[in-house]
Amino acid sequence: MRVEKITDNKKQYLDLLLLADEQEDMIDRYLAKGDMFALFDDDLKTVCVVVAIDSETCELKNIATYEKYQGKGYARAMIKFVSDFYKNNYKTMLVGTGDVPSILSFYESCGFEKSHVIKNFFTDNYDHPMFEEGVQLIDMVYLEKKL
Repeated sequence: MRVEKITDNKKQYLDLLLLADEQEDMIDRYLAKGDMFALFDDDLKTVCVVVAIDSETCELKNIATYEKYQGKGYARAMIKFVSDFYKNNYKTMLVGTGDVPSILSFYESCGFEKSHVIKNFFTDNYDHPMFEEGVQLIDMVYLEKKL
């Protein structure tokens, strides 16, 4: 397993990024300014994008694993990699997600704790209703991890 930092042609991974953030113009808001990483285990499994928020905080804006490889530890390995990568530069990593128990549980198992909620984030910022595991995404739940 290896992780590479992607600096050119980040949009070539759009199919994967859209699994985690299904509206391209929302991805465009952070893709250019973010650091992108790709995890390979023979072939591509997972990508993520991390953006600096301020001098002490970065945010995991997107992490996605191809569906056929989900549940095999690739996203967890990517989170460990980026946490280690940024621990000397930032004190805290944030991640925002929908209010879906399995996703929140996953991030908590990776060392994140609930931080705050942005009400109506998904309904205010996306041009269509979004659903995850049958739950409509309305509020953005933020979690944070001390690096």
